[in-house]
Order: sequence, then structure tokens, then C-alpha cells
Amino acid sequence: MKETFYTALDLGTSKVCAIVARVGAEGELKVLGTGIAPSQGIQKGCVENLEDARAAVKAAMDDAHRYVGRGANSGAYLVVSGAHLSSVNTKDVWQTDGASGGISAQEMHRFIRASFPQLAENRDILHIIPMGYQVDGLSGVRNPTGLHASQVRMEAHVVTAEASLLKNAAAAAETNRIPVHGLVAQSLAAAEAVLTADEREMGVILVDIGGGTTDVTLFSYGNPVCTTVLPVGGIQLTRDLAVAERIPYYVAEEVKLQWGNALPELAVDDEVVLPGSPGEDERIARRRTLCEPLSFRMQELLKLSILRLSQQAELTRLPEGGLVFTGAGAELSGLVELTEKMVGGPARIGWPENVAGLPSQLRKPGFSAAVGALLWGIKHQGERRNYRSSPESVSPADAITRGYKSLLDRVKRAKEKVAR
Repeated sequence: MKETFYTALDLGTSKVCAIVARVGAEGELKVLGTGIAPSQGIQKGCVENLEDARAAVKAAMDDAHRYVGRGANSGAYLVVSGAHLSSVNTKDVWQTDGASGGISAQEMHRFIRASFPQLAENRDILHIIPMGYQVDGLSGVRNPTGLHASQVRMEAHVVTAEASLLKNAAAAAETNRIPVHGLVAQSLAAAEAVLTADEREMGVILVDIGGGTTDVTLFSYGNPVCTTVLPVGGIQLTRDLAVAERIPYYVAEEVKLQWGNALPELAVDDEVVLPGSPGEDERIARRRTLCEPLSFRMQELLKLSILRLSQQAELTRLPEGGLVFTGAGAELSGLVELTEKMVGGPARIGWPENVAGLPSQLRKPGFSAAVGALLWGIKHQGERRNYRSSPESVSPADAITRGYKSLLDRVKRAKEKVAR
């Protein structure tokens, strides 16, 4: 029996991460190889130079395949981000024929696909995630499969993205002869690795702070209800520090990682020596002073995250689960304390800590999305598609969209037939 391999590719602004794994006999994740390469050709989650991005993906994949060989290259799940991602919640109703047995899984699959919303020509669907059903007036149904019903109403969370930017992300892998099995929104991928079932159920805000973007998703009653992306991340914190202290960017990054704190009063108020910019002498600075620009930017990021959710999801109070931070930017000291002080609710740092079989080097916030994409791929393995380019150069986004539209047309014709 041929062994099944899973590959995750996280195309970040700061790094490109590739993980190759398989599922063990006990259901545990067996990571076979990991590759990390400096990101190039990618800005704020979007590919801006395909050749540079292709080279970064190749370097990460070559590193990941060092010990497992090319035979493990069976396709990848890509983590995508960018301010072009947005979400909308849709409602749809299905009148069943009432004559057949219970609702089949195949019928539910068609119904979910048929909830395709009206989109602009330049946008594609990334995810359709059912949030809940109403079956013959009975609300709160989680899964109608097998039930007898004459009418099913569904509310779904739909994540959409700029079609051309999805194609560019897929092309960075496909030009390396890596088939793309699926594209996964950054925060939804990270959620697979860091959120508990209880947090999803009682409500939680996941904030994934990457290098160039911050991906935010609000969960309620087990499902995502709002997904959004802010065009600001850890790079902006470093730039703020570099400008405020007149130091080179690489020095500011080292200072942030070594001495940075989101809440300056928590930092030891001693003196540190800073190298000056070209032509300037080194100088002495107080550590708490260095933390101030980091704190200001992080406060702004928190306010923007809450504001965006209040505008798009009508969030009026903090969910019981509070906020869970992940991504490399979440490793800044004092972030939890700053958040609890600002919003008055619980907060924690999330990383892939409850994933059986995961090596210690991946149990960090910066790898949450990549690990989550692996889990996503395993969960959705039955939905794989072959995205190999045809003579018409069909991209993953195009293939998904055409399939949805075809199913939508068929279900609409069935509805009209029943109505007549």
C-alpha cells in the first residue's frame, strides 16, 4: 500500500516554511522533514515577484526533503494571507423532495457548495464553512445528514480572496512541480493547531501576528464567524524601533527579540549599548525607553483588531475565551499582560502544543499556521483535487470556482423543478 504524505507550505513575509509529514499508526503526526528559507518576493502575504518566491519555496522544499527524498512530494496545502482576504456570512434554503430517505452526505455536500455567493469578477472563494442549520424549523442543528426533512436552512462562513493573488501563490509552488491540493487562510490554519474545542465553543478571538500581516478570526459556537486581515505585523514594530532610536533595521530586530516588551513597565530599567547608524557613534539607551515604540504599535494593533471585528461582526463585548495570540510576533514579551490591561479579559499565547508526534522545534507560535495546514490537509484529504495546469492554465482558484458554479447551476435547476 502506497504511503500518503502531507506537505504544508507557509508563504510568509519573513520566512517560507515547508513541513512534510505522514500519519502514524496511532493517529499521531509524524514529521519527516522541515525546511525554512528567508522569504523573498513576498510582501504582506502576497507574491510580488514570482521568480524570487519560487526560489524561496524551492529552498524550503529542498531542505524539507533532505532526509525523505523527492518521493514524498505528493502535493501541498498552501497557507495564504494578505489584506485582500475578507469574509461574509451567507444564508440559503433547500427544499428537499421529501420522498427519499434521510438527507445523504452527498446531498449535503452539494447544498453546501451551492451556497456560492455573488462575487465580483476578480474574486474567488477560498472557504465555505457551515455555521449551523435549521431543519423544518428546528434551530441549532450541527449536522443534518441522515435526518428526514422537507426544508433545510443553512448559514455559512465564506472566505473570499483576490483571484489573481491566489493564482500567484499557487504558481510559486506549481512552478517547482509541486501540485497544490488546497489553499488555507492563515488564521484558519493556525486555529487548527492552537485552539481548543472549548475555546471555539464559548467564543474566542485568534490573532496571528506575522511579519507583514495580522490575521484575525472570531470564533463562536465552534465555528468562525468573521475572518479579516490587517496589513501590519512584526516588521512594522521593528521599523518603528529603528526610526525612534536611529539604529539600523537589523539592530532593531535584535533589540526587539532580546530586550523588547509590549508593556515597558515590565522590563528591567537598565542601560544597554546601541550601535549607531553609519557615521554615528554607539550610545547608551534605557531598556524601557526602547520598549515604548513597540508598545505603542502593539496597542494600535490590538485596537485595530477589535475595531475591525466590531465593524464586520458587530462585536460588542469580548468573547468568554478572550484572545489567543500566535505567529512569530506573539513571542514579544508582555503581550498577554498588555492585552489583559487594555481589554480586561483573558489572553494567552498559542502554539502547537497538543499535537501528538510534533518535534519540539515546531512547538513555537511562528509555526502554528504551517502545522495547522498539515492538520487541515489531513482532515480534508477526501476533498483533494489535481490542480495540474491544463492547456487552459486552470489555477486552483479557477478550478474551485468553476466547480462551485457548476454545482450552483444544477441545484438551482433542481429547485426550480420542485417549485413548478
